[in-house]
Amino acid sequence: MILKYLVEKEFKQLLRNPIIPKFILVFPFFMLLLLPQAANFEVKDLELCVVDNNHSPYSERLVHQVTASGYFHLSKVAGTYQEALASVNKYESDIILMIPPRFEQDLIREQEAKVMIIPNAVNGIKGGLGSAYLASIVGDFNRDIRAELLPAGQTPKLSGIDVTRIFKFNPKLTYKYFMVPAIMVMLLALITGFLPAFNIVAEKEAGTIEQLNVTPASKFNLIIAKLIPFWTIGFIVLNICFGVAWLFYGMLPVGSVLTIYLFALVFVLAFSGLGLVISNYANTIQQAVFIIFFCIITFIFMSGMYTPVDNMPQWAQYISDISPLKYFIQVMRLVYLKGSATAELLQPMLALLSFALIFNTWAVLSYRKSN
Repeated sequence: MILKYLVEKEFKQLLRNPIIPKFILVFPFFMLLLLPQAANFEVKDLELCVVDNNHSPYSERLVHQVTASGYFHLSKVAGTYQEALASVNKYESDIILMIPPRFEQDLIREQEAKVMIIPNAVNGIKGGLGSAYLASIVGDFNRDIRAELLPAGQTPKLSGIDVTRIFKFNPKLTYKYFMVPAIMVMLLALITGFLPAFNIVAEKEAGTIEQLNVTPASKFNLIIAKLIPFWTIGFIVLNICFGVAWLFYGMLPVGSVLTIYLFALVFVLAFSGLGLVISNYANTIQQAVFIIFFCIITFIFMSGMYTPVDNMPQWAQYISDISPLKYFIQVMRLVYLKGSATAELLQPMLALLSFALIFNTWAVLSYRKSN
């Protein structure tokens, strides 16, 4: 009975807040509609500067094929390399395509020609991917020209391996599909882990927590009563995220939604335990903000949310093992894109259960209640 009244008190206190209920409902729409558009590593609409020293039909055709790919926008046609380099220095161009004077002659006589690609590598991702895209388009152009220049009825004798690419689980390589499940995890972490911590620390500053500490209620009842409202809101927000992902991105989980709910339950237990640990050691909102800010930055960048964990240095991969976000993000992506079943996700489940046990045990032992 005591737990019932404590939970009722927490819900009333939460609903009386003029900001938090509205913020919680608006937050998922803001995060899922804005962040996947901004946090996007797809490279498109690169500004291309062309230095055409040949001015032949073949060089014009190459430039047209590059711009027709959708990855490049012709920003400038320069007369010299120095002029093209100046456009890069002024951030008018991202990459330079330099066509040599004997481009057409070499294509006709030698059936191949060389061009120079000079990317602006200040942004390493844009420079690397942009030059790779451009090199691939030039290679396709070269093969087309070689096939056209062969005598009628003769097939090209090309040695080597013909590679056919089949992209599983995300055929269009849409980066939004990679980001949306991860943003759902981040939202659930903020609502069920860090908001309860702020709530408890705020009561510490106001002095109302002491009134609860002197009641006959046990530590377990006090802790559970603080968490149940945020757990409820967290799962409501998760369902809203499912709806937003389907409505705006056409994303539905390939696997079972029940698998997501099962892992979400364990993740919520683990992360709310972390929030309780933070609230037990922070006596002011300022202290809580600094601790939570440190945890958020560490967990997000070590979770594989933006870049795969396998691409990190070995020491960083070891640190990433202490991030609960890493395991639930893996689960969300695998269930949403691949359709993995619970039996295939035992390692993340064991990791999240371990975090839940460690953090909640730590929270109960560090909670100081005065009788």
